[in-house]
Amino acid sequence: MGLMSTLTAVLYTGLVIYLGGWFLGYWLGNFALLLLILTVVTLAYWLAEHLAFKPARRRAAGALEAQDAQRRADLARKGIVKVDGDVADARSRLLMQPWWLDWTAGLFPVILIVFLLRSFLFEPFKIPSGSMIPTLLVGDLILVNKFEYGLRLPVINQKVMANKDPARGDVVVFRYPPDPRIDYIKRVVGVPGDEVAYLNKQLTINGQPVPTTPLPDFYDEDSLRYSQQASEKLGAVEHRILTDKERPPFVPGVQNFPNSDACRYSAEGVVCKVPAGHYFMMGDNRDNSVDSRYWGFVPDRNLVGRAFFVWMNFGDVGRIGRFN
Repeated sequence: MGLMSTLTAVLYTGLVIYLGGWFLGYWLGNFALLLLILTVVTLAYWLAEHLAFKPARRRAAGALEAQDAQRRADLARKGIVKVDGDVADARSRLLMQPWWLDWTAGLFPVILIVFLLRSFLFEPFKIPSGSMIPTLLVGDLILVNKFEYGLRLPVINQKVMANKDPARGDVVVFRYPPDPRIDYIKRVVGVPGDEVAYLNKQLTINGQPVPTTPLPDFYDEDSLRYSQQASEKLGAVEHRILTDKERPPFVPGVQNFPNSDACRYSAEGVVCKVPAGHYFMMGDNRDNSVDSRYWGFVPDRNLVGRAFFVWMNFGDVGRIGRFN
């Protein structure tokens, strides 16, 4: 038991160090991998508890009761019927889980449920930047439907069962192509085979301008400035976008990315032909979003799921609800 207690303490110490370094920015964490490891480890403890440790404690408690019963019987044969001592407290102590089992085997059902829900159904995310303003604000806590685009194995993100394909207008969380350890959120603008043009801040899909309707300027309380706002209808989705009239239309700082030969850059902007199995993503805050214009296309294998619901914003609870 001493060995197991020490081993559990070492495991918890490693977990605290890993989470602390992640929180402080010393390394990038992988929550999916961490949750998988926790599920496997707590499963091992849970199995050991039910197959070995609990039966051993019950045998010890049974032996204690048998010894007490034998002692009382021996004393009764000698005419002693009133016997001091009660083994109930000792029996309860023998049956009690040690701390290292209570904190591991006891957590397995909860961790398993969280792992299954997060891996295959819904996953929470926090919006860290303003690239999706005004649709999503910094600090929004959102839910992502992970089954929308097919069933994928956790950690490796390998699709094992197809469902829907992303449609133009969907707000999607995906693994950032230059560094898949990082999750990004943008709107699907182009699907495989589309020719996407963003020239002079006008979005065109396959030669057809995407309809927009001017709206009153949007005031960003964080940056303390106004942006031009419009309603845009992309596919079946109508949503709002922002542009900054002071920003030029050309794309500065373009990275070298796979299939970059499918894009043509000019002083007016960019035109791209979306390759098979890839998607072209843009932020709704068009002049403040580093997206497919800069780092290229998102392959299907990088998709995480469709964002659809703000479940909390601690600065503005009125944000809670669905969004386009």
